Amino acid sequence: MHTTPATRRFFKMQGAGNDFVVLDLRQGDPAPDPALCRFLADRRFGVGCDQILTIEAPVDPGSLATYRIWNADGSRSGQCGNGARCIAHYLYRHDRLAVDRFTLDSPAGPIDAHVVGPGRYALDMGRPQFEPSAIGLVLPGAAPTVPSDPYRIELNGESVSFGAVSMGNPHAVLVVDAVAHAPVERLGPAIQASGVFRDGVNVGFVEPVSASAVRLRVFERGVGETLACGSAACAAVAVLARRGLVGADVAVHLPGGVLDIAWSAADDGGVIMTGPAAFVFEGELCRNESALAASSP
Repeated sequence: MHTTPATRRFFKMQGAGNDFVVLDLRQGDPAPDPALCRFLADRRFGVGCDQILTIEAPVDPGSLATYRIWNADGSRSGQCGNGARCIAHYLYRHDRLAVDRFTLDSPAGPIDAHVVGPGRYALDMGRPQFEPSAIGLVLPGAAPTVPSDPYRIELNGESVSFGAVSMGNPHAVLVVDAVAHAPVERLGPAIQASGVFRDGVNVGFVEPVSASAVRLRVFERGVGETLACGSAACAAVAVLARRGLVGADVAVHLPGGVLDIAWSAADDGGVIMTGPAAFVFEGELCRNESALAASSP
């Protein structure tokens, strides 16, 4: 077990209301353990956030930095679109970059970032992966070997239909008539606990409004419902685009703001996500490891 430093600098950031604690570890500080993550995420006893992001030395020589992601419960995540924009904003501002295009190493692979305006970034989130093995999809009876859409399962006596895709992390996408009345708090955790997704899943509830606009709410793996989820916005558009329900440019309206998603099912390239990122405040943690352990589950 590593020793938590007596003080540790942190930055609170948010992208479309999805909020993060950012730790810059490039000077050699240790990565957070699950107890520290839970403490940081606690909105009463800690800083308060949906997820914790770390900035570390790049893996690829052509990249600017590496980022990793921890959920509020201390578990690891493979991707976070809003968090990636916050990392891009941190590096652009903190490191006083003279370029407006750069590459970041993420747990899901390289991410190309482009500064498109003050506090606004466009990211290439990579190709959506619909293969069941990439999503970790295991349906009752046997794991599917080829993509299908929609998938259907029986859940507590209810037939549930969903699309499934990986954006570096797994997503289930449920089309609903109105997100305001969607059973997010009931079906979100039920699908996560169903065992249908081997590594857990982010559950998105999407309401198509037009070919260029949708509304979305997301129940995130290891977090709960958040004000926004960038990778879920990409996943929702990818599923709807393959069904012919949206065009190549879609405004995704989430409770915390709007993300612009560009993807063509015909081209099958990377999904481009554009949205805001902002600093909220910064500070220092002054907690020793024993005190942290005593206050964390």
